[in-house]
Amino acid sequence: MTAAVASNNPNLGNGFKEKDKPESVRTGNIVAAKAVSDSVRTSLGPRGMDKMIQAANGEVTVTNDGATILNQMSVVHPTAKMLVELSKAQDIEAGDEPLLL
Repeated sequence: MTAAVASNNPNLGNGFKEKDKPESVRTGNIVAAKAVSDSVRTSLGPRGMDKMIQAANGEVTVTNDGATILNQMSVVHPTAKMLVELSKAQDIEAGDEPLLL
């Protein structure tokens, strides 16, 4: 029964085969990834600068740690969220600087 229903569905199996995603979706993903990288890029290296982050409750944090910067950010875009979550996972697993994803 399931095979008969599945064979009548013309869209079955096309989920990963479609390569004609709208250009706006790709552009949005690139912009989101660049925004995340721009937020931590200047804290890298020997001349890395500190970031001053103000939380919603008014608490101020000054840091140059990439994990702290990304944890303090409120991210809405799915691609940016994925990058932040990857950074958190790397920090938990390796305890290393997550900026080098």
